[in-house]
Amino acid sequence: MAGSLEGPFAPGIGAIFEVVARLRAPGGCPWDREQTHESLRPYLLEETYELLEAIDSGDDQKIKEELGDLLLQVAMHAEIAAEQSHFDAVQVSEAVAMKMVARHPHVFGDVSVADADEVLRNWERQKAHEALNAGRENESVLDRVPTTLPALAWAIGLQKRAARVGFDFASLVESAVAIGAEARELAAADRGRQAFEEMGDLLFGVVSLARHLKINPEDALRVAGQRFRQRFAQLENALRNEGSSLGDLGPDDAARRWEEHH
Repeated sequence: MAGSLEGPFAPGIGAIFEVVARLRAPGGCPWDREQTHESLRPYLLEETYELLEAIDSGDDQKIKEELGDLLLQVAMHAEIAAEQSHFDAVQVSEAVAMKMVARHPHVFGDVSVADADEVLRNWERQKAHEALNAGRENESVLDRVPTTLPALAWAIGLQKRAARVGFDFASLVESAVAIGAEARELAAADRGRQAFEEMGDLLFGVVSLARHLKINPEDALRVAGQRFRQRFAQLENALRNEGSSLGDLGPDDAARRWEEHH
């Protein structure tokens, strides 16, 4: 159920865009009027991570709130562009709608697809066609993965793009075998640059295995970190109640107490 909105703003999806226009207008908020595309970058990233945290929590109210905060960032960027006569919110919405229609001919046209994998392959062909029409004929499919992504997300993006054009391990087993090979190479590597590169190869292989298992490695690692934090806190609390701490234990005792909290 929609909530009530105080002030002279139209209800519905356009409300936040009207609010932002007022904030940016003469006599509006000094802070909002000072913002630029560049100055808003950290807020866009922060709101995205807060939305991801809300999704992990499964709290619908929190997800709704964080989606709103992310939409606020979209509204701010659109308003800044409109003030510079570059584009506006309506053009942003229409452009992405047109792009989605063009990339889903199996929904809006007469193309038939067998499954989701074929949808993705068609998507890549459509993107290649768009790049060609835009004069980017030398663009690689991997160029479409933003290098500003966190490393795990970037790695899985690179692998997914390559897989869509047929460059991938043939099976889950091959991916797992490759990890074993990379681990052996890391164990035999000299310390320094060689070990650094082999560690990168091993992590890249783990991402590949996660992808074949249809597991998001970022999510899996985050959950593992949460388990570690909870278990570590339990151990600390137990030792504290005994009048002790981890610093008082030797390596063997610490390992034994750790296993007690498994």
